[in-house]
Amino acid sequence: MVPSTVTADTFTRAVAELRSVQPRREITVSELSAPRGLAPFSYALGATVGPPARAGRDVADSEEVATGRLVLLYDPDGQPGWQGTMRLVSYVTAEVEPDLAADTLLPEVSWSWLVDALDSHQAGYAALAGTVTQTTSTRFGDLAGPPPAADVEIRASWTPTPHSGLGLHLQAWCALLASAAGLPPPGVSALRP
Repeated sequence: MVPSTVTADTFTRAVAELRSVQPRREITVSELSAPRGLAPFSYALGATVGPPARAGRDVADSEEVATGRLVLLYDPDGQPGWQGTMRLVSYVTAEVEPDLAADTLLPEVSWSWLVDALDSHQAGYAALAGTVTQTTSTRFGDLAGPPPAADVEIRASWTPTPHSGLGLHLQAWCALLASAAGLPPPGVSALRP
């Protein structure tokens, strides 16, 4: 059996690595209350993404266009299906144009944002699983007024490989958020009308 101090140290180092990541300026990350009962140790982050900067609008003053939660679960004994002792659980939701929400390719494209982000950041993973949900809402009656709203939700979980730093996984997750929000890649400026 692994001594409890070693177990606690492993989790403390993992959390410290996540805390050390600095996301791009449009993404605000904060700590959340972690869910209990899923694993002996857990840690959670929340994030909001502002829209890309446009003429006459400050990103910090704009509404969020994507949000997410990332939960780190750690069980020194592992769990069935994890293929390891740590598991990352992600939830990302983003506004999309209503006509885009009706596109049958949106789920595959959205899932590719996650896989491409993990691969491009060399964040090794195993047992990747998840769902993509498209929703469109139209308001009627006393709620009528705003145009139809549409969202895409990406729910996923994966196991970081033993030699893949958790900081790389958080960077990849931030890249997923940026893709979902429609932000240009870092260093690229959006064309203005």
